[in-house]
Amino acid sequence: MTGQRYRLVIGNKSWSSWSLRPWLAMRRLGLPFEEINVRLRQPDSKAEILKFSPSGMVPLLLDGDFPVWDSLAILEYLADRHPEKALWPADVQARARARCAAAEMHSGFMPLRRTCSMDILAVAPLDPVPEDVEADVRRIVALWRECRSQYGSGGPFLFGSFTAADAMYAPVASRFRTYIPDLARFGDDGTAAAYVDAILAMPEMSEWIAGAEAQVAAAP
Repeated sequence: MTGQRYRLVIGNKSWSSWSLRPWLAMRRLGLPFEEINVRLRQPDSKAEILKFSPSGMVPLLLDGDFPVWDSLAILEYLADRHPEKALWPADVQARARARCAAAEMHSGFMPLRRTCSMDILAVAPLDPVPEDVEADVRRIVALWRECRSQYGSGGPFLFGSFTAADAMYAPVASRFRTYIPDLARFGDDGTAAAYVDAILAMPEMSEWIAGAEAQVAAAP
């Protein structure tokens, strides 16, 4: 496979949480790809995205000329294309739980996503924390603790080694660092805080953050 097989269309690295998910997985798994950046929140952003994506949204994976859109669909496609990369856990129950966690992130936590949109370079602690956001944070903290305690003995991630579930929750780790740095207030026994640290310590996350800084510096 050459580096030209895959192209990944993404938005701004400061804000585009959905773009981060497949980008992080592909970097972590060593799948080479051409990165195509579209600046978001510009008058022509939609038109630029539509040059590639039928949904008019990022991210979009191009496998040759075959398009796959939506972060979770891209992760599933990569898991099918590269089973040797173990993007989902091997154990059937762990795999089901990882898919449950990823799907819950994909379709849920709207108060957190609405109030605390990803801004990966910012430090802006939220005070007070609205009740609906607090409920989301408490649920995520409990979910992470459950995954780590039941399936995470083999490494620092939710299911030990890195999986698609970690790709889905990486932007949440960023949100917590930006807006809610003290997770103990929301029932964390230290597990969630350690997981945030593990995600943000990934060299691939450092690369993404450096890219965000470079984009901000280069912006008009």
